Amino acid sequence: MSDVRAAAPEPSEHPVSPGLRWLCGCVLVVLLAGFLASRVQTSGGAVQVVGLKIPTQNGQWLVADLFRPRTATAEKPAPLVVVVPGFQRSKETQANLSIELARRGVVVIAIDPYAQGGSSSSTSPRSATEEGYGAFAVIEYAASTGVLNYVDKARLGVTGHSAGGNAALQAASTFGREAQQSGRPSKVHSAFVSGYVLTLTERTLRTVRSNVGISYALHDEGAYRNELKHGDLRRAPEALRLVQSGLGREGAGLQEVEMDRWYGDLAARTARVVHNEPLLHPFQPYSTVAMANQLAFFIKVFGLADVPPPGDQVWYWKELLCLVALVAAFLAIVPLARVLLAGVPYFGALVHPVPPAQPRPQGVGRLVYWTLFVLGALIACFTYIPMAELSQKLFVAASGREQTWFFPQRMNNAVMLWAVLNSLVGYALFFLTYRFFGRHRGVRPEMWGAATTGRELWRSFLLAVAIWLGFFLLLAGVYYFFHVDYRVLFFGARVFQPPVLILLLMYAPMFFLFFLSNSLRVNGAMRLEGESEGRGMLLGGLANSLGLLFIVVVQYATFAATGTVHWTDGWLYINLLFAVVPIMFVLPYYHRLFFRLTGRIYAGPMTTGLIFITILLSNTVCYVPV
Repeated sequence: MSDVRAAAPEPSEHPVSPGLRWLCGCVLVVLLAGFLASRVQTSGGAVQVVGLKIPTQNGQWLVADLFRPRTATAEKPAPLVVVVPGFQRSKETQANLSIELARRGVVVIAIDPYAQGGSSSSTSPRSATEEGYGAFAVIEYAASTGVLNYVDKARLGVTGHSAGGNAALQAASTFGREAQQSGRPSKVHSAFVSGYVLTLTERTLRTVRSNVGISYALHDEGAYRNELKHGDLRRAPEALRLVQSGLGREGAGLQEVEMDRWYGDLAARTARVVHNEPLLHPFQPYSTVAMANQLAFFIKVFGLADVPPPGDQVWYWKELLCLVALVAAFLAIVPLARVLLAGVPYFGALVHPVPPAQPRPQGVGRLVYWTLFVLGALIACFTYIPMAELSQKLFVAASGREQTWFFPQRMNNAVMLWAVLNSLVGYALFFLTYRFFGRHRGVRPEMWGAATTGRELWRSFLLAVAIWLGFFLLLAGVYYFFHVDYRVLFFGARVFQPPVLILLLMYAPMFFLFFLSNSLRVNGAMRLEGESEGRGMLLGGLANSLGLLFIVVVQYATFAATGTVHWTDGWLYINLLFAVVPIMFVLPYYHRLFFRLTGRIYAGPMTTGLIFITILLSNTVCYVPV
């Protein structure tokens, strides 16, 4: 009798089940982290958090988050603080302050400043000064209407960091001027200014009729603009003027401000306090010490009793949980691609055998390899600031904060020009090296995985769109149910906004040149025989990010040595790199992983381009017309 056995199924190169298990696991982690972050944000349900859209002057509008402690009622109204984030920031970036104030019984309205986040642009190119980034409208709304009947109109405060700090100071000055004219107390009871001292001038301070506290980083990168050219406020004219504005004639002989000391009279709203924490500018909002100083200010000026002390903080747990959600969401991208490639026949046609790797360079080849590695990093480093300066000349309207549809994102225009230039340089170096060196040493074009057809490119694009939709639909669900997103500190994936689709059509093709160039380099020039995948992806990440990282190193090494940053006028463009460098580092990992799934260089950059460019476009200033 013959031994009849069922033929064992051949193992699939892209099995559905492992990818599906990973995908489900990542989604569960995202949902659990989002739920727990929401519990921290709402103090276990004791604080109601809802989104608002507030119409303002000239057809403008503000998007904001309302944090209402459930103890704030019409019978027992609570103080209100308007939180104004700084330049390029959104309400989520200062949710930590909103959380801590709300835990102490304070109602908070955290706004997206005009031209940032979900708020409209402003007709004013000096919105922070003239409109408080929108804070003026919110204060007027709270003070002059009875809608927020759970808010104590006699205790309205405002605070902000960086340009948001300027907005807070301008609010105190503007409503103080109004109070002078009306003979009534200012609508702004107290203001706390973080990370900004440039407008602590006699002209601004003379109309302030509010208690004022300031917090300034001792190592602030922008301190070169201060009158003494450094961040030490003890003898700074700006700090002296602030304290003297509260003391009147008694402060005429003041020569030095004592840090953390209270001056003036709380009841008369002339109280002043100055803090000078040993921090850097962008990290000041995320310091527990700076946070404690700000909380102590509002506890004292509002007379809050029986509340957690300033040092009792929980906001960092939300930051940690949102980071977990961020990492899990990014980890879900490749498993989702794997499931689609294996489970959808239309996309399955994109799967090809992975071509052989290039011969490992030897002798002169090793010299050429590492020379190009270093040269690429140096070109990336030395072209960034020139491209930032060029962007101000090419995109005049956006650089001047004017409303425009022509590349309206001032900061991303600089990154875009840098990316385009470096992609062209990358293509040139790649093909010139192949023509004059590689093809004579066993390198063949079919090793690159670049061969394709128009139909395959279209399918690759649709695959990228499907993954992009999956990523942002999950985020939309998390935000809808938990009112949190994926983020850590000032890097975050925000909920997709419809105007971003128009911006994607404008910016994505330009950035795609860079993303494709990187995929070609990582999978063509840097995929070598006998080299482990881990080492190859690590080298790809370093090659893609070292140039920009070197800029950050030079900036802060110079700052540490001299007290002044190397690039002064362009220091905000350097700060932008804190979010860009991590993206540059992880890109090659995704491009290699997608290459291993499809055997081609296109699906990876199409997917990462859509996702990462959407994130970049959602986290910066944007002067789209109202």
